[in-house]
Amino acid sequence: MAEDIPGAPDRRSAFTARAEPTLKNPESQAFYAEAVRELTASGIPFLLAGTFALSAYTGVTRETKDLDIFCKPGDYPRILAHFKALGCAVLVEDDRWIGKVFRGKDFFDVIFGSSNGAVPIGDAWFEHARNVEVFGTRVRIVGPTELVLSKSFIQQRHRYDGADIAHVFLKARDQIDWARLLGYLETHWEVLLVHILNFRWIYPTERDAIPAWLLDELVDRLAKQRQLPPPQMKVCRGRMFSSVDYEIDVKEWGFADVGGEGEWRSE
Repeated sequence: MAEDIPGAPDRRSAFTARAEPTLKNPESQAFYAEAVRELTASGIPFLLAGTFALSAYTGVTRETKDLDIFCKPGDYPRILAHFKALGCAVLVEDDRWIGKVFRGKDFFDVIFGSSNGAVPIGDAWFEHARNVEVFGTRVRIVGPTELVLSKSFIQQRHRYDGADIAHVFLKARDQIDWARLLGYLETHWEVLLVHILNFRWIYPTERDAIPAWLLDELVDRLAKQRQLPPPQMKVCRGRMFSSVDYEIDVKEWGFADVGGEGEWRSE
């Protein structure tokens, strides 16, 4: 598996797949097909992600209610303005990471980051994109490495994308740039380690899908971390997964959020 080695050549040319999820509302297909054609014709760089990308890499098909359109932060106003000029309703849901485009009940998300700020969308996402056909139009979808990154922090009570990550590890192992994935999650390497351990537990016969050098690196980090004293500042990073589920930690239990200060740990 050539891409298991840092610096190995890209294998995008070997990628052939179709994105074929099932639309929750089949009558919405006309809007989505038109939106994809319009985005392509606009010349504004975008990537298709979410269920469509998951389907292309794994063959998993499930219902989806919308499109996830990824773009760089500087292009999200252009996309919203473009569709507003076409008569669509637009909504800036959160200026830090997401907007929406509506036509009646149909809509698609315009995503340019993540709610926790840990997943910025930049040039590398476009450099490593793949091409697929969606609704008769050739479009770019996020690469498998970036797809894993985009799902790594989605761990809420009502939505958990761990199964998607396990399926991408299983079905697209040779397409993932493991060194780049580690680079993306350098600060949050424990999140990557947990996803890898989950995969190893779920698929014991497929453990070698994860490069040995990567597991060795993460386990070594864990071993070195265990030699250190506990941090002095009480921090709860759980709100990077779910701001609601870990709210009590910050509001009542004295833990700092991802930013700001909390109580100091007693010796």
